Order: sequence, then structure tokens, then C-alpha cells
Amino acid sequence: MVSQTTAPATLADTPPSALPPVYAPGELAALAARHGLTVSGARPTLPAYIRQLWGRRHFITAFATAKLTAQYSQAKLGQVWQIMTPLLNATVYYFIFGVLMKTKHGVPDYVPFLVTGVFIWTFTSSSITVGTRAISGNIGLVRALHFPRASLPIALALQQLQQLLFSLGALVLILLVFGQYPQPSWLLAVPALALQSVFNTGISMVMARLAARTPDIAQLTPFILRTWMYASGVMWSMETMLQGDRVPHFVKLALEINPAAVFIDLVRFAFIDSFDGGQLPPHVWAIAAGWALLCGVGGFIYFWKAEESYGRG
Repeated sequence: MVSQTTAPATLADTPPSALPPVYAPGELAALAARHGLTVSGARPTLPAYIRQLWGRRHFITAFATAKLTAQYSQAKLGQVWQIMTPLLNATVYYFIFGVLMKTKHGVPDYVPFLVTGVFIWTFTSSSITVGTRAISGNIGLVRALHFPRASLPIALALQQLQQLLFSLGALVLILLVFGQYPQPSWLLAVPALALQSVFNTGISMVMARLAARTPDIAQLTPFILRTWMYASGVMWSMETMLQGDRVPHFVKLALEINPAAVFIDLVRFAFIDSFDGGQLPPHVWAIAAGWALLCGVGGFIYFWKAEESYGRG
């Protein structure tokens, strides 16, 4: 008896009615839209993105607090380093710039002047530094879960604000020791720090997007920040150094509207009696609000525009 083998079926043998329909790319997009399907990881609209962030507000605050708690968990002194780090920096700057380079001459209340500058500058520089690692340092979280990626730089900027508020207790003690006592003007530090927080968050989001695409930026950031610090009057008085015609007018103007210097001067004006309004640049509050609005809103939109690219590649 001769056995018969059946040839395997091919696409040519399949009846036309059994084949899946063929769609043009435009028809596929229309079909997906008709059934409510969207591209995985697609960038939402800006209003929808803001609503998503608001819905993750508890995650943002919890993430910031957890990061702050874990920051010095391996050190024996623990959270004390939140205060010790800026104080040690201020001590080093005092001997190098105040004593050796004699920048303290002509600056009343130089120690409160210097310590305030160091604390406020550290707030901005730390926010930018952690911003460069917001995506790359949490890449596992970014790839594993779906959430608005702006949550990360915002949470890390909030962590730095929490650290600053924790450190302000030490700053107040130093001010009291050196004869600066609480006055109504101290309340001006609240809007100044609020504007600085918005500015820092915006810059942090800009750096987060740039570093996510070009990781080498994280290596370059410390050099940029160090140069920026020297141009921000942290260790020396802008008013004293810019007197006369020693620098061109456009350089003087650039230094006066430097956002870091503006926020430092506003907090000094709030806390230090001898730092009066004559040492502030003209329209200083408008400049501070302008920087906060420009960087806060602009940085947020700049980060949102690359939402679908984070964690890919």
C-alpha cells in the first residue's frame, strides 16, 4: 500500500478571505485612533502632563524625603553632614579669601556675609548637580515604570530644598553669634528662597535632559559651577569689586543680573543688617522673578518635549 504525504500549506494556498487585511500607514493610524490606541511612551499634551505630575505629587515628596534620608546613611555622623559640609566650605573660603586674599576688608559682618553666600550658593549648585543624574542615575526606574519623567528632577530639586531648610537652623545660629538678630526683614528670605527654588528646579530639568542625551555633561558640570561660583560674589562683595572703571560696563551688568548673585544678595539683604538696599542691583526683585519664570517654565517645557526619549537607546 502506497502512503500519500500531504504537502504543507503555503500562503499561496490560503483563500483570500482568510488573509488579514492590508492597511496603509495612514489607515493604521486612523484605525488605532478609532479604537483609542496610542503609541507606547508617547509624549502627552502639556496640560495632561501637568495633571499626571499633580497625580504623582505624593510620590515626588516621598522620593525626595527618601533620597535625603539615605544621602548620608553610610556616614557615622549621618545627617549632621548636611550642616557640616557648607560650614567646612565656608571655613576654607574664609581663610583663603577672607584672610589670605583679604577680601573681607571693606565688607562689614564678613562671616555672616560669607556663610550666607555659601549656604545659598550650595542650594543652587547641588540642585544642578543632582539634576544631571536625574535620569541616568535612575535609569532602572525609568525603564521599568511608566510615570512622568519630570517627577525625578523635581523630586531631586525638592530634596535640595529640604536640605537647605534643615541647614538654615545652623545659619541662624551663626547669624545670632555674630550679632544679627531676628527682624521683620528676615521674612523677605521666604519669597527669595521660593523664587530661587523655582529657578533651581527649572535648571535641574534642563540639565537632566542634556545629561540624559550626553552623559559627559555630568563630568563638565563641576568646572562650570566652580567658575559660576567665583562670578557670583559668594566670597567677595560685588559692590566693592565693581567700584570705579576696573571692569567694562557690560561685564558689570552681567555680574549684577547673574541669577546666583541676585538670590544670594536678596537673602543677605534679608538677614544681614549692614547689607542694605544700596548694595542690591536696580529692580532686583523683578530680576529674580524674571529668572524664576524664565528658567522654571522654560526648563519644564524643554524637559517635557523630550519625554518619550528618556530611558531609550
